[in-house]
Amino acid sequence: MVLIPTNPVAYRSNDTAYPYRANSYMLYLCGWNEPEAVLMAHHEEAQWVTTLFVQPRDTKAELWEGRRVGAEGAASGWPVDRARSLADMSDCVSEILDGCETVYHLPDMNPELDELVSRAQGVDLADPTPTLDDMRVIKSDAEVALIQQSSDIASDAHIDAMRATSPGIAEWEIQSVIEATFTARKSCWAYQSIVGGGDNATILHYKSNSDRIAEGNLVLVDAGCEVSGYASDITRTWPVSGSFSEPQREIYELVLKAQLAGIESCKVGNLWTSMHHAGSRVLAQGLIDLGVLDCSLDEALGEDFDGPFRD
Repeated sequence: MVLIPTNPVAYRSNDTAYPYRANSYMLYLCGWNEPEAVLMAHHEEAQWVTTLFVQPRDTKAELWEGRRVGAEGAASGWPVDRARSLADMSDCVSEILDGCETVYHLPDMNPELDELVSRAQGVDLADPTPTLDDMRVIKSDAEVALIQQSSDIASDAHIDAMRATSPGIAEWEIQSVIEATFTARKSCWAYQSIVGGGDNATILHYKSNSDRIAEGNLVLVDAGCEVSGYASDITRTWPVSGSFSEPQREIYELVLKAQLAGIESCKVGNLWTSMHHAGSRVLAQGLIDLGVLDCSLDEALGEDFDGPFRD
């Protein structure tokens, strides 16, 4: 038996919730994106049967929060065998648990479900995430198309931001251009956009985006969007004045060379670490050649560079 609850609603203040995003495993397995849902899969006469428990239709709640699909809509529009109201979940899950040997369960997301599983007798509990993660590595053509769509939107957003950039522009103004493109293309940001001008670009997860960017400075933008649960992630750096100084250009070209080396090493049969190693070697040698580092290549890379995953 497999039990996959979706993410709970998180509240920002009082009755104002954060924008809702469903659990990635729920999105992967059946595409359901409403809160409080539980996906159950179990053996029934040697066949897998899937049941999706969803919020029931509720006129008062829908007037306040928006329309719900409900069990009837879920049964006809989603890739599950059955759909039922969450009100039926406890009885249904308990009945099937009694005949199970192993339950794969995502804990700490649905207290009612956690309680049902904890009370089950003679059941081995297992983590479904390693199996699901292995499955998610292999993308279908439909998934690749969503990733491409997400990447195209994010790419256009970065280009729009470059066109809007000029000396003195504020980091938040660049952010607004990028996220307006996301919204206009019916996507949302995949993570908080990072827009760091000057020294702020050296802060790895800079998010305040609250400074203006002086003439002659670079701006680093790390921003990606999400389409149907599939995200893009793009980082680019450009001069707000429209052209690089010579030192800026030297570093920019070195980073580009390292990126291309990483892409070139991304081949069937190579380890994940091969991309990191290829880029690191180019960066280290380039910084030595520019006189930024005064050491040998081996010293620049460090004695633990190859580590246990030597390529």
